[in-house]
Amino acid sequence: MDLFEYMRETSKKNDSPLASRLRPTTLEEVVGQKHIIGKDKLLYRAIKADKLSSVIFYGPPGTGKTTLAKVIANTTSCEFTQINATIAGKKDMEEVVKKAKDTLGMYGRKTILFVDEIHRFNKGQQDYLLPFVEDGTLILIGATTENPYFEVNSALISRSIIFQLLPLEKEDIKEILFRAIIDKEKGMGNYEAIITDEALEFLSDISNGDARNALNAIELGILTTERNSEGKIVITLEVAEQCIQKRVVRYDKDGDSHYDTISAFIKSMRGSDPNAAIYYLARMLYAGEDIKFIARRIIICASEDVGNADPQALVVATAAAQAVERIGMPEARIILAQAVTYVATAPKSNAAYLSIDMALDIVKNNKTAPIPSHLQDAHYKGAQNLGHGINYKYAHNYKNHYVKQQYLPNGLENKIFYEPTENGYEKLIGEHIEKLKREAEE
Repeated sequence: MDLFEYMRETSKKNDSPLASRLRPTTLEEVVGQKHIIGKDKLLYRAIKADKLSSVIFYGPPGTGKTTLAKVIANTTSCEFTQINATIAGKKDMEEVVKKAKDTLGMYGRKTILFVDEIHRFNKGQQDYLLPFVEDGTLILIGATTENPYFEVNSALISRSIIFQLLPLEKEDIKEILFRAIIDKEKGMGNYEAIITDEALEFLSDISNGDARNALNAIELGILTTERNSEGKIVITLEVAEQCIQKRVVRYDKDGDSHYDTISAFIKSMRGSDPNAAIYYLARMLYAGEDIKFIARRIIICASEDVGNADPQALVVATAAAQAVERIGMPEARIILAQAVTYVATAPKSNAAYLSIDMALDIVKNNKTAPIPSHLQDAHYKGAQNLGHGINYKYAHNYKNHYVKQQYLPNGLENKIFYEPTENGYEKLIGEHIEKLKREAEE
């Protein structure tokens, strides 16, 4: 490295964004993700022992995918090289492979290749890496915000261990922000700034588990806020709000606001008010509520409150949940809005919900009744000698594919669990059942 290159690197290090400067260099400095880098976890042990195999880090932005790759770079004895799939071409990969072969042949050292945004590689580019990963020339570390099972070559997937990184917890973000404010070497400690509890709570919550987002906000706040009369830079709630360019929404995900909002959301869908349901959906989305949690509540409402009055509601809600998980925000808001308005405007019935709870109550509080002998399995040896299956009437042999016979156990034979309502498709279900009974053969 010549003098000019050294100066460039030094300048880059000093002038780089706070999120980059504060990036951990050791496992002990990493905050969060204890489910994969706790001291008893596989990834922690593999990094510490320098015995890493090919891995793919999958998770939302700002959760530490690149950080873990940098930690590995600082701890491994292997050669470490990095490319970004958004700009790298085949020539770049050929150079990496050539150098990796030379390093392995001349020094016996393997090469770790970190591919950021690996989902951006097309199939051909991913296929090119495969044989070199397979023969050990390269140890691949891929990072992606997209589900690798959809976006990464199945052959590469089968040769890699998938580690899913989760959005950082609020307390993790707080710890990172504290570190940023007091660290004089890599952080903003020399500015002697302070942050109010309210601002810290807001930034740690509104960043939605994205450390980079929170650090960018605190850096902007410290650099643009004038000192007070005591010579201190104070990051207040107002400053924090301006820095992240998002209005404060009073929404405690663990408190009353969370439960009150989701309650109002469900009751609005149940009450067939799409306008209110959409409003509460917007409040939750704006406050950073987990979109998968919202999708699950829509599914429950589609079954509990719509049911067979419109069986398609459950199909729409389930499809929306799958789409939301794959697409993510911000587009997921549209998918959720479609599901919410469908469920809210659908005809309503809680007959299925009432029927299963009634049946469960009888099962729980009464002795288990014997299944009628004609319904019992007659296929195993000796079953018919016990009377199993005898006199069973095969429904398809009768008019309307229906025949009167006892299905419930003795003592419950006249019990009604499911009573279709007069709403939507369920009205047709009720009429169909009555027609079957009316025209049935004995």
